[in-house]
Amino acid sequence: MRHNYKNLKVWQLGIEIANDISDILLEFPKYERYDLSSQMSCCSVSIPSNIT
Repeated sequence: MRHNYKNLKVWQLGIEIANDISDILLEFPKYERYDLSSQMSCCSVSIPSNIT
């Protein structure tokens, strides 16, 4: 029987974190959008990506 990673609470929380970070980054000033926000976005997406 295969396990579905989408049922894992840690994966669900990782998706919530990535979505929350994405919403927060929209409020960043333009000069921060390409440096700090890019790094934050990649980090937040890597949480659920490393679980799959």
